[in-house]
Amino acid sequence: MKKYWLTATTLGAVAALSLTACSSSDDSTDSSLTASPSASASATATATGVTQYGSEDDVAVLKTITWGEADGIPNLEFEAPLTVTDSTTYVSAAGDGDEIAVGDNVELEIVAIAGVDGSNLGSTYETGTSETYTMTDGAIDPALYAVLVGNNVGQTLIYATPDTSATVAEGEDIPAVFYAVTVTGSATIPDRATGDAVEPAEGLPQVTLDDDGAPSVDFTGTEMPTELVSQTLIEGDGAEVTADQTVTVNYTGWVWDGEQFDSSWDAGTPLTMPLTQLVEGWQQGLVGQKVGSQVLLVIPPELGYGDQEAGSIPAGSTLVFVVDILAAS
Repeated sequence: MKKYWLTATTLGAVAALSLTACSSSDDSTDSSLTASPSASASATATATGVTQYGSEDDVAVLKTITWGEADGIPNLEFEAPLTVTDSTTYVSAAGDGDEIAVGDNVELEIVAIAGVDGSNLGSTYETGTSETYTMTDGAIDPALYAVLVGNNVGQTLIYATPDTSATVAEGEDIPAVFYAVTVTGSATIPDRATGDAVEPAEGLPQVTLDDDGAPSVDFTGTEMPTELVSQTLIEGDGAEVTADQTVTVNYTGWVWDGEQFDSSWDAGTPLTMPLTQLVEGWQQGLVGQKVGSQVLLVIPPELGYGDQEAGSIPAGSTLVFVVDILAAS
């Protein structure tokens, strides 16, 4: 089933695609969620923060929608069909919780509704798991970023975006998906692991950190393991990661020959994603590690991408990651 609510795969950095357990094709939300708004988009701010984002006409569309509730779950009521021309947001009610700052991890409860007929397309209430996003410019649709940062936990907002995956006849409007979004939490996260250094086992790649905390590895004198290695390098003092959590991490990845293929440090933003959407080696290697820790993972092919190529990663590769666990929720 296609997931129409806002997944981390869709809204996260492009680098995240190389870590998903499935192929790089996105079976979640349409790619328009990461599209930049048109030049005509504008933000309206008050003393409490930005309350709307988008063109005047698109914001007017969102203001015709009534925020309702059925059985404790939010619902959007409008006369279908309804559409917008670009990503647009409108704050329907202010929150009274903590103010959301740049770099925070924000938890959202989301209901997705088809603009073409008002039908429910899915929600986090059905899955039982809220979505978590890191408030970094470029890591989330600007239309959402604008009305989250500077506002408060507890606010509700209506977000809409054209469903570019839909098939329409020439001259017809592209249908839109409308989202009822409730901000349920926000937490400040660090940008690197902190805690006590741990002496690693002999024979593993040697990890060196630069002044900012970004890692590099030296494979001199090592022999490639055939089984998963999960070596704590820095032990944090947070709670242990569980299999059902969403994690926020900074990481760099190499194939065993030392060639780097991915890095959130280079991308400039941490990765936030449900652990279940990451390769099996991450799932097994991070569960039980403490938040705040830095972990060296050596992942054999059967727990990585097996005999399939994955971008610049050759088939049958053993993978090496240095992972800073910044948050888990």
